[in-house]
Amino acid sequence: MSNTSIPLTPVRARDGVCIPLQDGTPATFVAFDGFGRHAEHFAVGIQGTAPNAVPLVRLHSECITGDLFGSQRCDCGAQLQEALARLKIEGGWLLYLRQEGRGIGLFSKLAAYQLQDQGLDTYAANRALELPEDGRDYLPAAQMLKALQCTRIRLLSNNPDKAEQLEHEGITVLERLTTGTFKTEHNESYLKTKVAHAGHLLQDL
Repeated sequence: MSNTSIPLTPVRARDGVCIPLQDGTPATFVAFDGFGRHAEHFAVGIQGTAPNAVPLVRLHSECITGDLFGSQRCDCGAQLQEALARLKIEGGWLLYLRQEGRGIGLFSKLAAYQLQDQGLDTYAANRALELPEDGRDYLPAAQMLKALQCTRIRLLSNNPDKAEQLEHEGITVLERLTTGTFKTEHNESYLKTKVAHAGHLLQDL
């Protein structure tokens, strides 16, 4: 959870840049001032072909292995593609948070994978490395949404912690929509652990 003793610090949205996506869909990429050079979070806005009155928002934490290389050890890449597909219809924002490996970084995530190969689950592996089970902080997402003047949203997420942190920071989550369940032979245990340990809402496991 975010540190409740730290007040919400305003950040400023820079001018957006239009970048056509792979299928030609126009998307507006927005960077922000105020996070510092080591926290380059950004937002991707998509108009949608049938936009909802309340924008759909996906908070997506960086996952190089899943987002870029299509790793089947997690469901991150599939969730990212699903979010983009839904945004192309419903309109809204994808907030890309530079919090690799649930906030522990890429190198530590790979070390945790080695421990998982020895039988530890995803949370126990982080603990064995003396790292937080989930070190992500969604305060930056609330800051970004405020900078975008988007304080009433429909949240696309299976993770109840995301909605709780956003609500705590003044973002009204009118609806929480679950993502699909992207099960493979390599990530079924990982998905079941997220459900049992962190209360994620996943169907058909």
